[in-house]
Amino acid sequence: MRAGPWVAASRGLAAGLLPTHITDHLTARLPDTFQTRPAGLLAYRLKETPLAAPPVRLGSPEAPVRRSFVPLRNCDGCDRAFRAPQPGRCRDCRSQEPLRAAG
Repeated sequence: MRAGPWVAASRGLAAGLLPTHITDHLTARLPDTFQTRPAGLLAYRLKETPLAAPPVRLGSPEAPVRRSFVPLRNCDGCDRAFRAPQPGRCRDCRSQEPLRAAG
């Protein structure tokens, strides 16, 4: 039994490619109108053109540094939720505070 062209897509997904990467690969430089079957063209592209390498995985030496998660906090002034590394006041409450002189 011969493997279908969709095996390349499932292998790409298993290797870490996102569905959007596969869609971009299949739909790049398509004509505005088709003279033949569009499904046949996509099957050919899956079978004959290699998919791009999957993105770099976390934990590998060339992986980008992942930013830490900033937790939700409740404002000390109005109890609104906002993201901040430290507890305190939200942006609206901080803007209502009088400005302090430097020095």
